[in-house]
Amino acid sequence: MLTLSPQDYQAILLSLQVATTATLISLPVGFAIAYVLAFTRVPGKAILEGIINLPLVLPPVVIGYLLLLLFGRNGWIGSHLKDLNIQVIFTLTGAIIASSVVGFPLLVRSIRLGMESIDRHYLQASRTLGARWWDTVLTIVLPLSGRAILAGMTLMFARSLGEFGATIVLAGNIPGVTQTIPLAIYQYTSSPGGDRMALSLCVVSIALSFVVLLVGETINRTMARS
Repeated sequence: MLTLSPQDYQAILLSLQVATTATLISLPVGFAIAYVLAFTRVPGKAILEGIINLPLVLPPVVIGYLLLLLFGRNGWIGSHLKDLNIQVIFTLTGAIIASSVVGFPLLVRSIRLGMESIDRHYLQASRTLGARWWDTVLTIVLPLSGRAILAGMTLMFARSLGEFGATIVLAGNIPGVTQTIPLAIYQYTSSPGGDRMALSLCVVSIALSFVVLLVGETINRTMARS
C-alpha cells in the first residue's frame, strides 16, 4: 500500500506543474526551430542542430551548472534579471527552465522528423498557388505534423517528470517550492528509514509516466485513423 505524506503530494503536484509548464512554453519555440531545421538552408544549421541536441549527451548536472552560471546573480542573464528584481535560482521558475532545457531536444527531434516526412509536393503546390508561408504552415505543415508534435510533447512531458540533475543544481531541493518527485525520492534515500516512502514515490512516478505515454499513444492512434 502506498504511503504518501502531504509533502509527497506537494512534490507530485509540483512535478506535474513543472512538466506541463515546461512543455507548453517550449512548444512554440520547438516548432519554429524544427521548421528551420527541416525546411530551410540557413548557414550554420549543423551548428544549431548540435547546440539543440547537446543536452541529450551532456550530463544533466553539467547543464544545471551552466544554467546556474547563466542565471546566477552575476550571470549574463541573471545580472539583468536582478535589476528587475526577478530571481530564478532556487525558485519554481528555475525548475521549469531546467526541465525545459533538458527535454527540449526530444520535442524538436520528434517534430522535425514529422515535418521531414511531409511530401514536398504539397509544399510546392501551396507555393505555386500563391500561398504565403504562414498559410502553408497553418494548412499543411501543422496538420500533417500533428502526430509528431503530440509525440514530442509526450516525450518531453515524461522526461520533465523525471528530471533530477539540472533541477537540483539550479533550483535546489526545497520542499513545497522546488522539490519534485525525483528530488523527494533522493531525499528519502539519503535519510535513515526513508526506503518505504521512496518506494511509494517511485511507484507514483512510474504510474504517471506510464499514463502519460499511454494517453499519448492512444491519441496518436486516434489521429492516425481520422
